[in-house]
Amino acid sequence: MQGLILNGSKNIFEVECDDDIIRSCSIKGKILKASEGYYNPLAPGDIVVLDDDSIEEEKAQIVDIVPRKNEFVRWNIKKRQPQLLAANLDYLLIVTTPDNPPFRPRFIDRALAQAEYQNITPVIVCNKYDVAASQDEAFQERLSEWERIGYRVLRISAKTGEGMMELAELLEDKLSALVGQSGVGKSSIVNVLDNTVVLKTGSLSQKYGRGTHTTTKGSLMHINLNESLTGGVQGSTADIIDTPGVRRFLLHDISAQNLALYFRDFKPYLGKCEFGMSCSHKGERGCAIQKAVEEGNISPVRFESWKLISEEMESGSFED
Repeated sequence: MQGLILNGSKNIFEVECDDDIIRSCSIKGKILKASEGYYNPLAPGDIVVLDDDSIEEEKAQIVDIVPRKNEFVRWNIKKRQPQLLAANLDYLLIVTTPDNPPFRPRFIDRALAQAEYQNITPVIVCNKYDVAASQDEAFQERLSEWERIGYRVLRISAKTGEGMMELAELLEDKLSALVGQSGVGKSSIVNVLDNTVVLKTGSLSQKYGRGTHTTTKGSLMHINLNESLTGGVQGSTADIIDTPGVRRFLLHDISAQNLALYFRDFKPYLGKCEFGMSCSHKGERGCAIQKAVEEGNISPVRFESWKLISEEMESGSFED
């Protein structure tokens, strides 16, 4: 029998099985070869193979994992191990805000690079677009630059409903994960998409403008899309993984030297420098990347973001 991981904690997982029964499952032998080295062996969205030879019908053991289409991972700095956040995704929704919590474009650039590495389609979702800070010129320029290089950007407000129909249309019949800093409104977005789901939402820390962690573990939800967002069509569904809010997203399995490979706008110029792939793009003569910046083909803010992230990775000192 196979099953879908909905959530898990301390190696006990809720698994939705082929027979529609949700079982509490442990890992047989406590090791899955496909997940060795990870802080957590499984993530919401994983498909697992079960041994249901149990006296209790509501329990089973996980004996194997079906090869993943993709996986979204971050480096857990506290545990010093990679942490699986979600698996088998159609979309990664990178949720941000213009303010409250503060806009952090480097967080988004890191998440975009990780998504590129994992072959996941990312979508930037700007929530709280109703606040005055959304009209800030520098903020608008960042959103436009991501769109220019080919990323989809949705401007929404869970509070006013702006853009929520477009988001619902994107999510229908897909498996998507929400990732973002604490306080950006991931749970509020889910509550609007399906008004029969009530997820706890948190207030922001007044001192730091950061959200409190209301989602403590990732969880996959089957949601019935609100008819008001589907033009009155009944029965539209979507699968969403709500991941815990993270204040600092660190890249996994990408070196500082290879970071440029996962900056989409850098790709046309890689290997064309005078020193080829050995060019650091930080001052060498004949650098195609720097020339592209000078000619306006790569945005200076994206180049600066890449430079700061790569320097952080080299030094091991990370900022938000």
